[in-house]
Amino acid sequence: MNEEVDFILDSTKESMQGAIAHLEKQLIVIRAGKASPAMLSGVMVEYYGNPTPLNQVGNVNTPDARTITIQPFEKSLIQEIEKAILMANLGFNPMNNGESVIISVPPLTEERRRDLVKQAKAEAEDSKVGVRNDRKNANNDIKKLEKDGLSEDMAKNAESDIQQLTDSYIKKIDEMLSVKEKEIMTV
Repeated sequence: MNEEVDFILDSTKESMQGAIAHLEKQLIVIRAGKASPAMLSGVMVEYYGNPTPLNQVGNVNTPDARTITIQPFEKSLIQEIEKAILMANLGFNPMNNGESVIISVPPLTEERRRDLVKQAKAEAEDSKVGVRNDRKNANNDIKKLEKDGLSEDMAKNAESDIQQLTDSYIKKIDEMLSVKEKEIMTV
């Protein structure tokens, strides 16, 4: 029975780690005033009839804190890249100089910063819900084991361990959110 309990704990920890990793990805995409190639990570460019991630059709760089440049591998893609950025509805207005696409990242207004903080809080809450669902599933698995002969003390200890895991991951999520919030609100 001990191996099964350990397996449940390990798989729960892995699931909760997945929620943290997902939150990290989501928070990177939320812009915080500084230009970052990750801001364009969701942009898909029409490349020979197939939607292709922007970073696979050109080099995405940030020469300074307010500018993103995209150097396409083929010059014929400049119009497609501009169209894809506009269609992604990120609030950017791409320009080109015939060689590359240039995006000036406008400074964030106070209202936009608040909206971004709300968006970050929503992502954090989604991650917390995921962690809590992992806890619920693990506790259900422990209850099944208890019906199959796991002692009551071992079941209580396992549930306590699961709760400690949950608390630690919720705390990590809160810390990540406060860091992102500070980053967004810093002018």
